[in-house]
Amino acid sequence: MVKICCIGAGYVGGPTMAVIALKCPAIEVVVVDISVARIAAWNSDQLPIYEPGLDDVVKQCRGRNLFFSTDIEKHVREADIIFVSVNTPTKTRGLGAGKAADLTYWESAARMIADVAKSDKIVVEKSTVPVKTAEAIEKILTHNSKGIRYQILSNPEFLAEGTAIQDLFSPDRVLIGGRETPEGRKAVQALKQVYANWVPEDRILTTNLWSAELSKLAANAFLAQRISSVNAISALCEATGANVAEVAFAVGKDSRIGPKFLNASVGFGGSCFQKDILNLVYICECNGLPEVANYWKQVIKINDYQKSRFVNRVVSSMFNTVAGKKIAVLGFAFKKDTGDTRETPAIDVCKGLLGDKAKISIYDPQVTEDQIQRDLAMNKFDWDHPVHLQPMSPTAVKAVSVTWDAYEATKGAHGVCILTEWEEFRKLDFAKIYESMQKPAFIFDGRNVVDPEELREIGFIVYSIGKPLDSWLKDMPAVV
Repeated sequence: MVKICCIGAGYVGGPTMAVIALKCPAIEVVVVDISVARIAAWNSDQLPIYEPGLDDVVKQCRGRNLFFSTDIEKHVREADIIFVSVNTPTKTRGLGAGKAADLTYWESAARMIADVAKSDKIVVEKSTVPVKTAEAIEKILTHNSKGIRYQILSNPEFLAEGTAIQDLFSPDRVLIGGRETPEGRKAVQALKQVYANWVPEDRILTTNLWSAELSKLAANAFLAQRISSVNAISALCEATGANVAEVAFAVGKDSRIGPKFLNASVGFGGSCFQKDILNLVYICECNGLPEVANYWKQVIKINDYQKSRFVNRVVSSMFNTVAGKKIAVLGFAFKKDTGDTRETPAIDVCKGLLGDKAKISIYDPQVTEDQIQRDLAMNKFDWDHPVHLQPMSPTAVKAVSVTWDAYEATKGAHGVCILTEWEEFRKLDFAKIYESMQKPAFIFDGRNVVDPEELREIGFIVYSIGKPLDSWLKDMPAVV
């Protein structure tokens, strides 16, 4: 029986291994993690992450050929294939601070594998890692090999949160990069056979190590670039009276461009886009390509600009001050159908409003109060370290309250900011919300989920990103 061990029970390791276990009943899959609480959650009825369809997959396999354990060394020793999906945060100090990936967790995983291995292993990179990480990991393993042979493969994940299980069931492509040597090709073949249990042969791509590593960074950079492109156009639409939804629809009808990732919004979030682009920028700079680095930097600059533009809109519309005013924030996750708040635009928007002394009331159907308070108290990049190494959430954020109901959040508020496109926000009774709010009542739709005309008829002053401006807003400067 082939044994697979995955180090890291997070958003990537958990779902990926659960699906491998489901689709390959002949393989034993063990997910290991140093966090006792996280493993306990994976073994309970309340999984540590929310992902549609994940519960069913885990319940079908857990205890059969899918196991979650904190006994890392035992399972690494027994495994034939070891997936490593540990955190790769952005460095906050030292060489490459603010851009380069911090490979501390990766390196300690590699050293631990070298310490405990008693037989040949295939080690698979599953985290997003900078190009040439495999080479560094290979060096650590071979210099500590004690006669054991290792093959390093890169098998980046291309999951989208909210559809991760579907993405795993029928991926656009599975990418496996390995060394172009007989042993390397054999290792690639071994991993290919695992995926071939359910993925059609023509969707399993094999490349060299560096191509596989770079493809992941490039794919995320291209996706983020599309979002920043449409967001840049949204600012121009507001200035000229065009409608970004109509522009994006017309542009997306071109088959060469296609309609996906053309929704203007308050900005992109998620654990990968910003981190991967910063990484790409750093790699370009290290390789003497400053022009290329600057090109990709702009994608993040536009994203930051979009978030600060949104905050400026809120403040300038409300007589240039939100001090002491209650602002309801609907949605805190970085997109719908996930509880993930990593790099969510809501953090920057809330911090911007708090900086102007607003009182914020937040409602999100999937994010806990503890997570929200923690996110608002954390420094940049802290989220990407294991929970026990993150700063404890202080109770200092008194100006923020979290409710479990949209109507409660909006009661008595001067303004409402919609920051996540949860389906339930489309169905809210806005007439009821209007009645309970202070007047004039403002709605700032950062995801274009509501119909501005319908809300204006109720009496709201509405700002929708990239849509023609309410006459109220035309007199207010967008950029302070």
